[in-house]
Amino acid sequence: MNRHGHLSSRQAKAVQEAKRWNEPLCGCLGYNSDMIPLHDDNPTKITPYVTIILMAICILVFLWQTFSPPPMQRMILLQLGVIPALLLDTVHLSSDTWVPPSATLITSMFLHGGWMHLIGNMLYLWVFGNNIEDAMGHVRYIIFYVICGVAAVFAQALPDPNSTIPMVGASGAISGVLGAYILLYPRAKVLVGIPIFLYLHTLRLPAILVLGLWFGLQLVSSIMNAGNEGGGVAFGAHIGGFVAGMLLIALFKYPHVKIQSPLKSLKLPNLRRR
Repeated sequence: MNRHGHLSSRQAKAVQEAKRWNEPLCGCLGYNSDMIPLHDDNPTKITPYVTIILMAICILVFLWQTFSPPPMQRMILLQLGVIPALLLDTVHLSSDTWVPPSATLITSMFLHGGWMHLIGNMLYLWVFGNNIEDAMGHVRYIIFYVICGVAAVFAQALPDPNSTIPMVGASGAISGVLGAYILLYPRAKVLVGIPIFLYLHTLRLPAILVLGLWFGLQLVSSIMNAGNEGGGVAFGAHIGGFVAGMLLIALFKYPHVKIQSPLKSLKLPNLRRR
């Protein structure tokens, strides 16, 4: 965008193509899930300053989005969201944009497409993020978070490099946190809420079950939504972020923090012989 508030001629091409979408491609971790994580019985030793700061930035940025005029709201998504066609250089931009396409790998992590998108992501980050920050320290945690977020973007963008639909949301990075959590604390009890009509039933389940079912849902949803055009949920980003978190946790955790086998956490009942 130039100083008069108009798009450059080259960027206008991408904008015209992007007009076919009515909503961005978002990543809401609680989308289509029957279990809502509320709390985990897994105390920490440190104050999760980075997790709190990340949440605060996401909330403040969303308030900026919400209280901007509608044309500005759309421009924020176009300028600061990740557009695969621009990131992967299938559409060329002039220099008069807010940030270079590579920078949107970071800026997109703090944008959200609606209140439920924001609340769902922040809930998952609050429940699971503090323990991962505790397991690796503040500095390594923010590096881990960003790398997982970047990996999630490419997992979503590479299968459709010509897409002009903006991708926004923190869920790719938070999915990396979930991938790390399932390896470090598979036996931790997670208080979840299960909506049954107008009543929210609560129970405590092991993290391996809560996160394992969540990841399975992402895989199934990704297959079922393959080839769909337009905005929606970035299931590929969830899968990519989750796998990145599982692969990277061994490099970022403190040496004394042990990786556990999720499969061994699933205890089957003993069968008596007759």
